[in-house]
Amino acid sequence: MEKTRYPQVEMEIRKWGSKPSSLIQVLHGTQERIGYLSQNVLEYIAERLNVSLSKVYGVVTFYNFFKTQKDADHIIMTCMGTACYVKNGEEVIKAIEKYLGIKMGGKTSDGKFSLRIVRCLGACGMAPVMCIDGDDIYGRLTPEKAIEAIKRYQ
Repeated sequence: MEKTRYPQVEMEIRKWGSKPSSLIQVLHGTQERIGYLSQNVLEYIAERLNVSLSKVYGVVTFYNFFKTQKDADHIIMTCMGTACYVKNGEEVIKAIEKYLGIKMGGKTSDGKFSLRIVRCLGACGMAPVMCIDGDDIYGRLTPEKAIEAIKRYQ
């Protein structure tokens, strides 16, 4: 029996089928298993589902929950909803970018942190707000308080 290059993809294909209409489910399940969708994995999925690579890319780039790069160890999500924006959220973001040496949407060279904007974290009463790793919410931030919070993860 030939060993497959991507057993995680094959598990999803067994679950959802090898038909083109299974593309989103296979992509989603594969990302759950691997963490992100590399170029090689995307090519393999396209081949196995008999769809063009451009169609696979179209789906992956259209939906924002698909990732084509490995995440950093810690994901910092800064809110820029109305309340956070009005309460100087931009200043907090600028301070974080300067401290980490990256721009919004970037990842530190050591892979420790990535920085993202979200439109609302549901904590408007504590604006401006950031969330680290999807669990820890920090509110009523100043640039200094944001940096202090990030230092806890270094």
